Amino acid sequence: MGVFNLEKLNQELSGAKSVAITGHIRPDGDCIGSCTALYQYLMECRDELGIVKVDIYLETFGQEYNIISATDIIRHTFDNDYAYDVLITLDCSSIDRLGPSIRYFNSAKRTVCIDHHITNDNFADVNHVVANASSTCEVIYELMDDNRITKEIARSLYLGIVHDTGVFRHTSTSGRTMEIAASLIRKGIDFTRIIDETFTQKTYAQMQIMGRALLESILLLDGRIVASSVSLDTMNFYQVTHSDLDGIVDQLRMTKATEVAIFIYETEIGDYKVSLRSNGVVNVSKIAHFFGGGGHVQAAGFNMQASPSDIIASIIPHIEEQLNS
Repeated sequence: MGVFNLEKLNQELSGAKSVAITGHIRPDGDCIGSCTALYQYLMECRDELGIVKVDIYLETFGQEYNIISATDIIRHTFDNDYAYDVLITLDCSSIDRLGPSIRYFNSAKRTVCIDHHITNDNFADVNHVVANASSTCEVIYELMDDNRITKEIARSLYLGIVHDTGVFRHTSTSGRTMEIAASLIRKGIDFTRIIDETFTQKTYAQMQIMGRALLESILLLDGRIVASSVSLDTMNFYQVTHSDLDGIVDQLRMTKATEVAIFIYETEIGDYKVSLRSNGVVNVSKIAHFFGGGGHVQAAGFNMQASPSDIIASIIPHIEEQLNS
């Protein structure tokens, strides 16, 4: 495909009157940040590109993300039959992760995938995957003209970088990541507020469900694994949704002397989302990929239909294999 850069992106959008932007199911900070940043950037450049219509499609997410601009225009329903000239997927590693947005992917005249997951299977017509980038927001920053990055675009980009790096704690954080973060801060963004209100602060209900998950966690493999699960019944009891569970697996990972944290929650009756976090020795992306998921070396996940105990039992041998190799 050759080098994918700003010029190449403009070429892909040249002549497109309508553009759709979407991301993965159960969108996180990087997904929301990259989608809103790209939307705002295209709106800045729409006249010279000739774009008339730009829409974002994402599933619902926590209200804390409304701190950034353009979340109010995101479409959370997927019931129209509009066929877009170009559909751009962000932060999505495989076609099955598009969820209900798949209808717009299938009907679009051309599709572009921009991502940073090493497990990406290049499912679009044009694929730009930078596996060593900290986040999709970092990838699209490199595709933008810095002079066109407004303060509001910078806020969206910073949000995504902060969330996918765990506030610059994960090993995916590079010198370039920090340089980009600095350039965004120089745009005048309220970076401490973005971190506090979307990453650090929790509602009372979120604190309760996190406390429940931590209280009921278990140690396995002589303390090298910490695991916990939350059922739909428990979520209903605390009146929370999946978006209120953000941060639980990372809190589990902080358990001293553990190598891997496993957090499982029920999405539908009998269906579970599995989140894995590593403290460095174990490549959880490899494990997630085995079970049909994906992610990064230290943060990955997949879905499975089984009981939490059976899911944990199926993961343990993969962790043991890496720990003993």
